[in-house]
Amino acid sequence: MTFLDKIKDNYQDWLRITPKNSLYDRGLFWLFIILLLVGVVAVSSASVAEVDKNPFFYTKRDLSYFLLSVITFFVFLKVHTETWKKYHVYMFWIALFLLIIVLIPGIGSKVNGSRRWINLIYFNFQPAEFAKLALTCFLAGYFTRRYDEVRSRKLSAFKPLLVMGTMGVLLIQQPDLGSTVVLFVITFCMLFIVGAHLFQFLALIGIGGLLFGVLVVTSEYRWKRMTSFMDPFQDYLGDGYQLSQSLMAFGRGEFFGEGLGNSIQKLGALPEPHTDFVLAIVGEEFGLIGIFVIIILLSLLIFKALSIGKNALLLEQRFKGFLAFGISFWIFFQGFVNLGMALGLLPTKGLTFPLISYGGSSLIIMSMAVSILLRIDYENRQMTIGNAILRDD
Repeated sequence: MTFLDKIKDNYQDWLRITPKNSLYDRGLFWLFIILLLVGVVAVSSASVAEVDKNPFFYTKRDLSYFLLSVITFFVFLKVHTETWKKYHVYMFWIALFLLIIVLIPGIGSKVNGSRRWINLIYFNFQPAEFAKLALTCFLAGYFTRRYDEVRSRKLSAFKPLLVMGTMGVLLIQQPDLGSTVVLFVITFCMLFIVGAHLFQFLALIGIGGLLFGVLVVTSEYRWKRMTSFMDPFQDYLGDGYQLSQSLMAFGRGEFFGEGLGNSIQKLGALPEPHTDFVLAIVGEEFGLIGIFVIIILLSLLIFKALSIGKNALLLEQRFKGFLAFGISFWIFFQGFVNLGMALGLLPTKGLTFPLISYGGSSLIIMSMAVSILLRIDYENRQMTIGNAILRDD
């Protein structure tokens, strides 16, 4: 064996995170890593003017979140899917407990009028992010246990909606309408995959639309957000300020962008550009091309997640299939809303762009979700190999 052959073997061993006699979707793994790295670059550029005398404050923190996310990914990659199935009810209760204690003054930190974070010394943990994963896991377990009931009974969606609604009520108290809508969409889409009655979907659309309308109309700041996005420049120094600055950033970027580091909007014009509106800075510095690249990367990850879910259902692994589909709906909807918000197509909501925006809770929980996807894919392939061997015998 030549020296180059040894380097090649060592390189392949380092890349291989499953046994040598098995396969896993390396494309999904590298999409995850690339999106995280794109996020580090985007946050580093967008946050240079956010902290006086320390332009790399958020860069250092985001790099630490990147490392924590990768470590989290590999740790939970070792967790068998049956473990998630076994403890899905406990996850729900833990999420519920966290959503309650975050509302307690002294435990929950209040920022910009919202009490959404629990201070963990190094970073603020957001229970809403864990609630999304916990609900997805809980629904996958519930629909697996009650599969025939959900498909046959007209009111079978009541219990899943009760669980989601309990979380939603606590989230509204923070207040966090954006995460509540994400939970609703996850529940709605997973019911569709299970094959629930058409009547239930029509009822859900009606009830969800009615409740959303009531929450918007009865809250002055939500009503202002809803109306300001329709014409942000009408009150560009007031309620439409953040959105108008975001649109200016996209306008300056045009097709090819101003170049990395050359954004003007991040220099005090666009508030907190490294979080919810990080794509506006990407659009300004890398143009339409940069936004398209990010959309393509996330779309590939979502398509792989859908494929993993489909393969699991074909192998009659309902829990794995429902869980993979739930995660894919979650990632898609949150990315769709964040981009739509930055482009002025949707009202502004406090939702991060998956794996890109700054935020320790979001990055770590999303890394757990992607590791679950890769683990499901690994177990699918193991079953396929095993079935093939049995057929050969």
